[in-house]
Amino acid sequence: MGLYLIKPGELTLKGNNRKEFEGILKRNMVTMLRGTGASLNLTEGRYFVRCSEEQEKAVEGVLNRIIGIAGWARARFCEKNMEALIATAVEEARDLASQGYRTYKLEARRSDKSFPLDSYGIVCAVGEEIRKALPELTVQVQNPPIVIHIEVRERVYVYSLTHQGRRGLPVGSAGRGLLLLSGGIDSPVAGYLMACRGMKLDSIYFHAYPYTSEEAQRKVARLAEILGSYTLGMRLFTIPFTAVQLRIKERAPDAWTTVLLRMAMMEAADRLASTIDARALVTGESLSQVASQTIENIRCTESTTVLPVLRPLIGLDKEETIRLAREIGTYDVSILPYEDCCVLFSPVHPIIHAPYDEARDLYAACELQGLIEEAVRNKKVEKLGYPS
Repeated sequence: MGLYLIKPGELTLKGNNRKEFEGILKRNMVTMLRGTGASLNLTEGRYFVRCSEEQEKAVEGVLNRIIGIAGWARARFCEKNMEALIATAVEEARDLASQGYRTYKLEARRSDKSFPLDSYGIVCAVGEEIRKALPELTVQVQNPPIVIHIEVRERVYVYSLTHQGRRGLPVGSAGRGLLLLSGGIDSPVAGYLMACRGMKLDSIYFHAYPYTSEEAQRKVARLAEILGSYTLGMRLFTIPFTAVQLRIKERAPDAWTTVLLRMAMMEAADRLASTIDARALVTGESLSQVASQTIENIRCTESTTVLPVLRPLIGLDKEETIRLAREIGTYDVSILPYEDCCVLFSPVHPIIHAPYDEARDLYAACELQGLIEEAVRNKKVEKLGYPS
């Protein structure tokens, strides 16, 4: 049988409301493990997942996607006595030696104070037995390549190869946000980062068919599906925006089309958010990355919403965003050659420092409210990701 020990993340820093966060994390884990046949138990700040050997690969795939855990490890367990503890620790050390490790460190934690040895005593006793059984292994206290952990709880747990978790706070602990999702690299990463702060997400995509292809829409759906695998599913709202874009193109100076289009998107997202209980908008904007993302233009684009606009990438450089996109698996989809409507309608020389009052006047002159209302009313909704 496979046994995994899971360490919760940032929620351990919470005070009186820690139980609430633990409950959300447990509920998320139960949901994401559904279908694997694994069982979950919570004991004194540790989560334990048990499963058959056949289920291990699926369980490890889930553990790699759960937000809110600091790390996890395959663990051994034994009865709570020194003889069993030493035998299990030596077995763990023997496995490490067979993998090529030559130095290690022992750490013990005794939650059960009735156990006859304290943590230091456990380390000394176990270390001596490992030295006798495996003389090729030596202790390295500073910067060891591997640590053997011993935890004495209702029984004894021994583990060493830890996997870093997604950290952050469990999804659903920080309300709901609406992600403005394009087919690019940035917005999926922005959504992932907000999910790591506990935000449950839905996403909105603006489709300008036939100027943007059905392949572009399917690309965005695939991105939402990947994000949903971390956030327990995601609704994707596709908004038909062709009429809005054509109106802006018809009435506004060419240099202004990108800023005005983003203002219209914000207004549409604001309208949708009010119907799905989303309390913030999330965008992939990064300051000065492109012409539309100067501080003056950002002030203009957010003027059409009353909701807080969260921009987790605002201070990141592109290389860091790409690294995160690769880590969460969205990069290869984002670089597929299907451009979104923002790119296709971009002017050759966009305005970079849009005067606020002039932007508001030009936006009003486009008379977009009826078109935006109709576009939101004609939305298409898909539920993507896990659970499907």
